[in-house]
Amino acid sequence: MADHVDRILAQWHRERPDLDVSPMAVIGRLSRAAVAVHARLDRTFAAHGLDRGSFDVLATLLRNGPPHRLTPAQLAADAMITSAAVAQRLNRLEARGLVTRAPNPDDGRGSLVSLTADGRAAVEATLPAHLATEQELLADLSPDERETLAALLARVSHAADAT
Repeated sequence: MADHVDRILAQWHRERPDLDVSPMAVIGRLSRAAVAVHARLDRTFAAHGLDRGSFDVLATLLRNGPPHRLTPAQLAADAMITSAAVAQRLNRLEARGLVTRAPNPDDGRGSLVSLTADGRAAVEATLPAHLATEQELLADLSPDERETLAALLARVSHAADAT
């Protein structure tokens, strides 16, 4: 079954037969898959009144366990987003009553972000739909294929992070 990436590869083979464009087969499909996955997940989050970044912050606070409190820097590291993105998300989440910020007693300049009861309810209501969407996206893969793909993507991610 040929796809858009196959067409691109054929074009490059025709125009530059001297180059090995085989990495494009993986990276191109990975990029296209990421865009499609994000679009599907964004629809799921929107149906629950959240966006991907807000869900990520709330889920990070919840999965870190009681007392469901982290510094903004810890959130940025655990949620894989920048400090600036955390600040923007925290402003929106705090305005909605889903998180609170308080001074960090261990760092006079820092703060601690805590998940509120409403924030916990929001992430817990969204999580089953999020997982169902992910299951749908992976439905064509067997458990062994999922495991293999996860391991391979971890290696690609590690290589990308190392550069």
